[in-house]
Amino acid sequence: MALNKSMHARNRYKDKPPDFAYLAGKYPEFQQHVQTTLAGRVSLNFKDPEAVRALTCTLLKEDFGLTIDIPVERLIPTVPLRLNYIHWVEDLIGHQDAEKQVLRRGIDIGTGASCIYPLLGATLNGWYFLATEVDDMCFNYAKKNVEQNNLSDLIKVVKVPQKTLLMDALKEESEIIYDFCMCNPPFFANQLEAKGVNSRNPRRPPPSSVNTGGITEIMAEGGELEFVKRIIHDSLQLKKRLRWYSCMLGKKCSLAPLKEELRIQGVPKVTHTEFCQGRTMRWALAWSFYDDVQVPSPPSKRRKLEKPRKPITFMVLASTVKELSIKAAAMGWDAVEAIAVVRAWVEKILTDLKVQHKRVPCGKDEVSLFVTAIENSWIHLRRKKRERIRQLRELPRASEDILQAMEEEKNSQKSVSNNSDCENPKTEDSEMGFMAPDEDVQLTTGDELPEDSAAKEEHSDPVKEEEMEAKQGETSLGKGSGDAKEEPCLSEEASNVTAEKEQSPKETSRCFLFKCLMNVKKEGNDVLVEMHWVEGQNRDLMNQLCTYLRNQILRLVAS
Repeated sequence: MALNKSMHARNRYKDKPPDFAYLAGKYPEFQQHVQTTLAGRVSLNFKDPEAVRALTCTLLKEDFGLTIDIPVERLIPTVPLRLNYIHWVEDLIGHQDAEKQVLRRGIDIGTGASCIYPLLGATLNGWYFLATEVDDMCFNYAKKNVEQNNLSDLIKVVKVPQKTLLMDALKEESEIIYDFCMCNPPFFANQLEAKGVNSRNPRRPPPSSVNTGGITEIMAEGGELEFVKRIIHDSLQLKKRLRWYSCMLGKKCSLAPLKEELRIQGVPKVTHTEFCQGRTMRWALAWSFYDDVQVPSPPSKRRKLEKPRKPITFMVLASTVKELSIKAAAMGWDAVEAIAVVRAWVEKILTDLKVQHKRVPCGKDEVSLFVTAIENSWIHLRRKKRERIRQLRELPRASEDILQAMEEEKNSQKSVSNNSDCENPKTEDSEMGFMAPDEDVQLTTGDELPEDSAAKEEHSDPVKEEEMEAKQGETSLGKGSGDAKEEPCLSEEASNVTAEKEQSPKETSRCFLFKCLMNVKKEGNDVLVEMHWVEGQNRDLMNQLCTYLRNQILRLVAS
């Protein structure tokens, strides 16, 4: 039942769908329609009208104490959907906030053979109903269902002529003010539309349940759009005879033109909602001419019905966590708990990849990181490293004597200590950049290293530059960074302090590949890493990063 979580909050089936196995054991007439799979799962064939009827009658009996009869050739209502409509009417008329002793009066236009709306409204809330019906068979069954449930004092079923909606039904009760009207109009304009021809998006799967109902119940001239417009025109004459007018709609595309019609007619209060149940969605429209009514807010434009996406996960086994803890202790980390150990290594890998991350509040036994990927720094990283190693191996090197002489000459020329240059070769390059800005470009990429080295034998300054470039390549390889071709050009930014470097991601965060929430939590003795998609360009990128993180953790243990 994909949409059940978006049912009305008070719908009893929202969090507790019907237990078919229990109902089959209690009601023999329902048991004959259920099927049990080899795995022991009990199911129902919703394409069988007899099975659908048995389910409706069983639920009304079990959950509401109602006993009804429905002919299989007439519309068989589904209980969760009708209950959604009843609860929404409660919201419209403020039933939850008003005194329960106040008698509420409603009209059900086309009550059907089941008379389900009046039966539910009278049983749950003690409402009084005027139920109209044009079909002889439906009228007779509706009267019988009211009488056998001893609700004749609250429900009055009246037979009305064809095409009668509100005006003719209220002629005899001109003094009564009704709180609301309900209507489940005929959805279709003709037989082809009822069969889904030219009325159903071909990309949608076929209906999962049978379409039951008589001609007057499922078809009307102009379909539901014209049917509801007739109710709107009746309401323009009746106006404050009813506090709320409402109709259910089978097609979302009917909602906009009907709201536009109400706007053109100057109706002051209009609202709508969605009914979600099982794999079926319906919509409802309501309007009022009263200024003092409370208008329920329509559902959010952002669909809450989307199927929640499962996170991408990988498991770090207890044996792997133990090895990671040993390596963490060797590096002087204070991480002791399994979650903290895995989190620390994940943070290190993300830092090496230059992927932004920060810790966010989370549950008791888990750690959460909010991850923002600015650039794809994890794809083909091994290939890039191999290419860098190959370039360094092919790089011409001077003899040890020449290198030693160059180092002594360099130290004698500098008056300031340069003890941090071996850790940050870019600083040395940037200092040279200030001295000779025109040569910055020649010092950036690995492709130009052989050209620089070719001139090394003739000029001592290029030899120094080549030496420092080689050192820079070796250092970045040791740190496991990307290909030298992707490193930024040397500029004045390279000489900024670390704090200024940390600000650069903020400048680039306006454009990002994706954002995700990463949870690290215990699962038995193991540790589970979950990555929940938040937003971005492509979910596959998060999948790639997840795979990279998992592989890097395995390599840490194997090394």
